[in-house]
This record gives sequence, structure tokens and C-alpha cells, in this order.
Amino acid sequence: MIDFFISAFYFTGLTWNLILIAIGLGLAFGAIWLTPYWPPIFKRYELWLVGLVSAFLTWTAIAFIQIPLQSMVGQALLFFWDQSTLTTWLLLAGIPQILFSGLVQEAAKLIPVIFYRWTTERNMSVRLGLMMGAISGAGFGIFEAVWIHNTIFAGGWNWGLVESHGYIAFLGFFERFSAVGFHIAVSALAGYGLVRGRGWQFYLIAALLHSILNYSVVLIQKDIFNAVQLELYALVLTFAVTAVVLWLRWKKNEQSQI
Repeated sequence: MIDFFISAFYFTGLTWNLILIAIGLGLAFGAIWLTPYWPPIFKRYELWLVGLVSAFLTWTAIAFIQIPLQSMVGQALLFFWDQSTLTTWLLLAGIPQILFSGLVQEAAKLIPVIFYRWTTERNMSVRLGLMMGAISGAGFGIFEAVWIHNTIFAGGWNWGLVESHGYIAFLGFFERFSAVGFHIAVSALAGYGLVRGRGWQFYLIAALLHSILNYSVVLIQKDIFNAVQLELYALVLTFAVTAVVLWLRWKKNEQSQI
């Protein structure tokens, strides 16, 4: 758990230019997906704090809550069935661990929104709640993207791979582009539900959507998806959730007080 936690802050052998590229790509992905929400980040600087807190809390929750829970589930399954049986029934056996990823991460991303609302702005507008959720999702999405980008670079990615493998060499970056948009959309949905007085219902919806996306890992392990199909699946799901949330964001009958 500790090794995983510090892996986001320390990369052996990476030069500063690669680290800056990783950060730049993460910020660019976040900016692209956040733009349609048009959050008031230059009027309400506390939104930046929400994003930063979300990044740290969610990464901490993954390291010290999600991973131990998933490990315990894996050990419990192995207590009743052998590895061969679990592999055969992976489409079902993988569900509990996948569900924990959605439940833990969406709860962690919602904490700074809840805290801000309770301590600062109890009468927060629905639209602002949605955008705060989006900022919280962006905070962690960008942080995780930088980690993944650094991991890709640390693994030896270079332009030679592009020349030998073509567009396949960019799939890791493309996957993060979709993931950042997805984190933003589902957290925005949870923020919307929180202010509408249906916080736990929308939290569960966000967690379920998150788990549906992560279930693609099981599908690729069972050879139901290949790498390209996996990324297309993620992108379609991200666009679908984003479209719904942006419709909620820009509904004309909502009163905005931002």
C-alpha cells in the first residue's frame, strides 16, 4: 500500500522534461473536458482547493482502502475456489473487486464537495454543486493521468514505438484522455445529486457507472475486448455520461447562483 501511494510522487530515471510533458498532458486533458462545464474557476478560487483535496484524498483512499478491500476479496475467493475456477468464472468473480473501485473512488471525490457545502455554502445552487463535482473529478483525474503518463514514460515509451507500432503506441495516453473526462462527468453527477437532496442515490449511480467502466478490464482479460475496442468502449461511455451531465448543467429552467 505504501509503495503504491508513493509511486505517484517518485519516478526513478525520469528526466524533468518527461515529467513536465506528463503534467502538461494531464492538465490539457482536464482543460478540454472541463471547458463545456464552464466552471467559475477564476471567480471562485476555492474550486482549485476542492480539486487539490480531491486528488490527495482519492489517491489515499485507493492506496489504503480500495486496494486492501480488493485484496481481501481476492483472498476470500481463493479460499473457496482455486485459481483455475476463478479464471473460468472471471466475468462473475471479478465483479466484487470492480465494485469496490467505484464505491471507494466516488466517495473520496465527493468528500471535499460535501465538506465545502456544509462549512461554507449550505444553500449552494444545483448548478454550482454540479460544477464543484466536476472540479473534484478533474482534480483526481488529472493527478491519476500524470501518474499513468509518468509510468508510460518510465516503461521506455519513445517515438521509436510510434514508428514500429503506429497509433497503438498512443493508446495509453488516449485511455487517460477518456478517463479524465469520465472522472469529471461522474463526479459532476454526484455533486448534482448531493445538492438536489439525493446525494446517496446519485453517489451510487456514479459508483455503478465507474464500476461499469472499470469492468472493461475483466472483458479484456477474457479476450472479449481487444485494446482498441477497450478504448472505444471507454470513450463512448464517457461521451454518453458527459452528454447527460452537460444537459443538466445547461438546463435553462435551473436557477444559477454562481
